Amino acid sequence: MRRADLEAVGVLAGRLVRMHHEFDAKRFLDLANPEAGYARYFASEIDRNEVVLLVAVAKSLAGAEKAVQAIVGYAYARLEPRSYNELLDACGKLHDVYVDEAWRGRGVGSGLVREAVARLEALGAPRVVLLTAEGNAAAQKMFARLGFRTTMLEMTREAT
Repeated sequence: MRRADLEAVGVLAGRLVRMHHEFDAKRFLDLANPEAGYARYFASEIDRNEVVLLVAVAKSLAGAEKAVQAIVGYAYARLEPRSYNELLDACGKLHDVYVDEAWRGRGVGSGLVREAVARLEALGAPRVVLLTAEGNAAAQKMFARLGFRTTMLEMTREAT
């Protein structure tokens, strides 16, 4: 990911936020402008050595002069320290993977995950951990195909 990509990635991140909110409106945030917030946040992360920010780019020809590129997916991962709260040793965490709806089922998500894992391992991560929404069966199947296993289940109870 480059700084020039931040606005386009912010748009995809906004879709990720809305998708999760649709899965469970009580659990997941409903932000007014997640696009700008994510673009700012990723701008603060982009130069950090422990961070992996990737984009998937689709190229198409727009006339004979030049190719047009569109960002169709992104991944955000980083090395995380030991967490006693999570009973989790230092690891790589895959925080976000999102692929534009029109590009799903073409291997874009798998490619982003594979590359994020490879980069985290190159940074010294002994394992990679991720969370996935309970209602996101397609993502869960992809993660399982890529070697991830279920280790924790989050449960939520609303206050009465």
